[in-house]
Amino acid sequence: MVIGLLFACHGAATLFDVLGGPHGPPPVVGQWPGWWAAVIQLAGGTLVLLGLAARPAAILCSGSMAYAYFVHHQGDGLFPLENGGETAALYCWAFLLLAALGPGRWSLSALLGRTTRTEPPARREVVDRRAN
Repeated sequence: MVIGLLFACHGAATLFDVLGGPHGPPPVVGQWPGWWAAVIQLAGGTLVLLGLAARPAAILCSGSMAYAYFVHHQGDGLFPLENGGETAALYCWAFLLLAALGPGRWSLSALLGRTTRTEPPARREVVDRRAN
């Protein structure tokens, strides 16, 4: 939930000049990749925060952060500490983990009964036939 909230705040700051505003010049509507990245941050972060379509949203968010890291940061150095890409790398891996694990039981999907996660099969008792 916190990862989704923080990610959505980045998008809101860029799109609406709130919470300290965008880092750098604000993007023009439709501008690639700045404006689209902010839309993904706001929409994807909100969906992950709420737990609605969290897995697809987390995959999209993870991919956008991988793009940000490799296109905008990687050229400045090999490691995230050298190139300023710590935040992009952390978001990328956190969203990938959320995509793999799912939104959890506190998500709106789970509360609405829309989860696709199944319970593990019940354990069957092993009968020892030799004891008879």
